[in-house]
Amino acid sequence: MLQLPLVVTAQVDLVLVLVSLLAFWTRLSQLSYPKAVVFDELYYGQFVSLYMKRVFFIDDSGPPLGHMVLALGAYLGGFDGNFVWNRIGAEYPSSVSVWCHRVLPALCGALCVPLVYLLTLELRFSHLSALGAALLLLLENSLIVQSRFMLLEAVLIFFVLLAFVSYLRFHHAPYSSWPRYGWLLLSGVSCSAAIGVKYMGVFSYLLLLGVASLHTWSLIGDQTVSHLSVCVQCVCRLVCLLVVPVLLYVFWFYVHLSLLNRSGPHDQLMSSAFQASLQGGLSRITQGQPLEVAYGSQVTLRSSASQPIPCWLHSHKANYPIRYENGRGSSHQQQVTCYPFKDVNNWWIIKDPSRQELVVGRPPQPVRHGDVIQLVHGMTSRFLNSHDVAAPMSPHAQEVSGYVDFNVSMATQNLWRVDIANKEAESDVWKTILSEVRLVHVNTSAVLKLSGASLPDWGFRQLEVVAEKHFRSLLGWTVEEHRYGTSQEQKEREAELHSPTHIDINRKISFWAKFLELQWKMLMVKQEESEHKYSSAPMEWITMETNIAYWLHTSTNAQIHLIGNPVSWGVANLSLLAYQLLAAVYLLRRRRGFKDLPDGVWDQFVCLGCVCVGGWFVNFVPFLLMDKTLFLYHYLPALVYLHLLSPALLEHTHTHLLSSGTHRRALQVCVAAVLLSVFLSYRTFCPLTYGSPELSANQLQELRWRDTWDILYRRR
Repeated sequence: MLQLPLVVTAQVDLVLVLVSLLAFWTRLSQLSYPKAVVFDELYYGQFVSLYMKRVFFIDDSGPPLGHMVLALGAYLGGFDGNFVWNRIGAEYPSSVSVWCHRVLPALCGALCVPLVYLLTLELRFSHLSALGAALLLLLENSLIVQSRFMLLEAVLIFFVLLAFVSYLRFHHAPYSSWPRYGWLLLSGVSCSAAIGVKYMGVFSYLLLLGVASLHTWSLIGDQTVSHLSVCVQCVCRLVCLLVVPVLLYVFWFYVHLSLLNRSGPHDQLMSSAFQASLQGGLSRITQGQPLEVAYGSQVTLRSSASQPIPCWLHSHKANYPIRYENGRGSSHQQQVTCYPFKDVNNWWIIKDPSRQELVVGRPPQPVRHGDVIQLVHGMTSRFLNSHDVAAPMSPHAQEVSGYVDFNVSMATQNLWRVDIANKEAESDVWKTILSEVRLVHVNTSAVLKLSGASLPDWGFRQLEVVAEKHFRSLLGWTVEEHRYGTSQEQKEREAELHSPTHIDINRKISFWAKFLELQWKMLMVKQEESEHKYSSAPMEWITMETNIAYWLHTSTNAQIHLIGNPVSWGVANLSLLAYQLLAAVYLLRRRRGFKDLPDGVWDQFVCLGCVCVGGWFVNFVPFLLMDKTLFLYHYLPALVYLHLLSPALLEHTHTHLLSSGTHRRALQVCVAAVLLSVFLSYRTFCPLTYGSPELSANQLQELRWRDTWDILYRRR
């Protein structure tokens, strides 16, 4: 029977509530100020606008989840994408809700503070240490700045911390508690979300997998747990920490590609099939093209090897010079190149060597894998030819030309065998957009390819096309534009080539094909790196020798900088050094048979090092190996781990290393003094964190604690 009254008893950690409220206040207060584009908002804002307009784009710096989070905030604020992101400091119009653009990163940044509190408790340290870690994060100026704008580091750190808190909650729960697997699932989801925001999340994910592997190995060796329970737990960990993150990672791209279904500025980086799947752009040109290439087809052939800018097989009424600059001779026949622009001279006609007609028969006779064809240039009627003459820029390969009969001993060699690299069967038909074709020269077995070299002025700086023997790459040519030719006479054919035809045939590329291609492009297509005024080297981050000016008022000295709290930054570095020295001493003494710590305390100390020192290591060291433009904000995920380490290491020192009451009281006084210094340092740099109040030139000079800091000011 139901017993009345119904009573609910709840335990509320008031300290956790208090630090959470303070976190929301420091991250969310006056969030709309400044009402202008701040530093990398210029970069991310462009992608947000493209999401609002559902226009396809590629960002080689990371997966799409982070961009979708920012776009969600903009969408909730009614943003329509109509804002030109052209310069830092540009004022947002009244129609743009600045608060909504920035609120989701700010919420994530605020939630990082209670998550650090909870993570310290899950590492089995006291509430006092948890409060210390939360305060260090709460008063870290650099994290506040990075949280208050339309940037992604705060979102990344939030998901990383959530993943570790959830996993340790699972690990510490009793084996018999089935709800614990909800924490494990949440950990896997958070790991996938962290990677989906920025690929930097992979570093923390691998660390968590390492910790989970050690725990799983320990579980397997626990004789008190039944075989069935071990198997169930291993399978659950495998599913939640490996399978779920992979599936969700794919899901982020599924949503991304579903939303961005319109043609945009990055289309040219993708294959013809990918472009044709988007609304507008190439799909508008290729809509309803015949699917099967037939004898008499008029086609444009796009090189699959041209990256990142596409180019098409091309010829024009200009011949190779009789002799090149180095004295080598040429065939003096018509030039064949690869041209990176749409042009009527990109059209070629597929000809049957046994027929004279250049039109498609009725019914059309499709070209199949292994067929021998001739390629006739549509505008000049020259046959695509190759012969044993060295190419102009690549003398190891054969020249490719449009054959001109000069009544000399050089006979025509214009037969090409169709080799469909992605064929499904030996009799597969050559298909528009879908087929990847290699054209093999029958006489010499050389393969038609783009060499990558540019021709000199006599070749109009177009790209060189050659025929190369022993070329094994599957990258060849794709038919992009295609029509069935109907004109036999040259004049009529030229007019036909200038006027596209449409036949209603619909075809789509699968999601998996688009997903794999997009992954490849994100890995291979890199934006050109250039030195930035505020770029820095990783070793400069540790001692905070650098800063970044995020925003400067157009007429006053009000400004915002990415500068860390110098005191907490120094405490973090000392903690890292102290832990390493202490761990080395412990290990040496344990090796000699001295156990300074009970097993439980030693396990706690090791776990602290794995999570905090390991987290710093995996989020810092990879940047030492990267050849790219780096900024101070790349260090923030690593810094969070050190702020976790500092209070826990102090507690360990107070509890297990200091036995004298006097020493402990002295440590407590030092800790109080350090916390007061952290707060005073935070307050000192608040004008550069929030952009207000405005400081005078002399006050700004006083804030330049390091000569390497670039703080701007106007003298009046």
